[in-house]
Amino acid sequence: MFSSELAEIRFGCGLSPSIEPPASREAMLAGLEAPDEMAIRYPVRSFPQFSTDLVTLRDELKTYREALGKDDPGYRKQLRNFRDTTMDDAARDRARIMQRWTQTEHAFRERLVLFWTDHFTAYPKTGLTQYGATGYVEDAIRPHLTGRFEDLLIPAVTHPVMLLFLDQRVSAGPSSRASLRGENKKLGLNENLAREVMELHTLGVDGSYTQGDVRQLAELLTGLSTDRTMSFQFRDGYVEPGAETVLGRSYGGDEPSLDSIHEVLRDLARHPDTARHIARKLATHFVSDTPPANLVAHIEARYRETDGALLPVYAALLEHPAAWDPALRNVKPAADFVASACRALDLHERTFESMSARDMKRKILRPMQKMGQNWQLPPGPDGWPEEDIAWITPQSLASRLDWAMAAPRQLRSDLPDPRLFAQQALGTTLPPSVAFAAKAAEQRYEAIGLVLVSPAFQRR
Repeated sequence: MFSSELAEIRFGCGLSPSIEPPASREAMLAGLEAPDEMAIRYPVRSFPQFSTDLVTLRDELKTYREALGKDDPGYRKQLRNFRDTTMDDAARDRARIMQRWTQTEHAFRERLVLFWTDHFTAYPKTGLTQYGATGYVEDAIRPHLTGRFEDLLIPAVTHPVMLLFLDQRVSAGPSSRASLRGENKKLGLNENLAREVMELHTLGVDGSYTQGDVRQLAELLTGLSTDRTMSFQFRDGYVEPGAETVLGRSYGGDEPSLDSIHEVLRDLARHPDTARHIARKLATHFVSDTPPANLVAHIEARYRETDGALLPVYAALLEHPAAWDPALRNVKPAADFVASACRALDLHERTFESMSARDMKRKILRPMQKMGQNWQLPPGPDGWPEEDIAWITPQSLASRLDWAMAAPRQLRSDLPDPRLFAQQALGTTLPPSVAFAAKAAEQRYEAIGLVLVSPAFQRR
């Protein structure tokens, strides 16, 4: 039932000619508990580091503007430098994420990071702050893959990036001190965070909650906010006084407290609807757009048995026969396609380490965008679509073909023998037609491009 190649294709980052695929399901799970070597080897900035850097640059720019005026050539030069520095730092962080995909021996970890990042979609929405999404993942997602779901839910929901993304900083209870004093005309009860917590993060769109539950949770969440440096801040004056009732249980009371927010999130994490929602999402992402009902039920049962302990939940996914159906069904989203292609090409780590922000945009980011995926900037709080049809539009397929024909020779000066490349990139899933194309193409780069755009490589 278990297949090392399928483990790397379906649950990992794709086959690599220089990295052995996992030998067993146990090895895949053990890799999640092993030291995070990729994060150590290819470090990216945490969100506090990012926000500190951004605030420092903003303050320096303000000093120049006040001294010179915004129309002064010297100020405009500093403004360009400010933007270039921020974008260069962001490009370095993104390049290191790509390095993790191409170099990791524990690829299931990287796929789970991507899965949970999409599940808890969040990014600052204005200007250069949008690049803070990388640090959010480092803080709230990556360190919490193997605990309970609540240990992942709480850091994600209360992270400054999530609060900024869903406009939580302007949410205040109608009877809060801040609202009664009229401190800010923009203040008011904002239900965005509460709704997404229930609809997307925990219970699911078909969960057993009402609009009243959403409003009560929104009132309970008032107080979650950020300061001018984008650091987390709990504002007592914004909290709606009194207790709130969510799904029939009372939370909070006379004294504003972060503890009551953590308490309701833990209860939502352990709710049966959440077990069903998470099970369905895992099965859909890793196996099929329409996963077998018995697979979803098996994962859901394990979730409920363990109160959302994630390692046993992953084990339930990996131990079910449906997970190892050799038919490749799910189409890779653009970012997965590009990253798995880079892994198959066995790019040297210096390829990305030496890449400028301009090159990163030209060779990686802009092509992904043309394929339909603006990396780290999903179209909405529900993240990127899982449906295959979203990734196989005429424009997307044309863009994938263009990139597959151009990028390999841009990224590697010494392209491998296409026949060997086809075997190493697809293993036993290599169809005879693709093997023939790799052998028959006139140019080496064309042969490699044909392998990359083949349905066998596009699916997992």
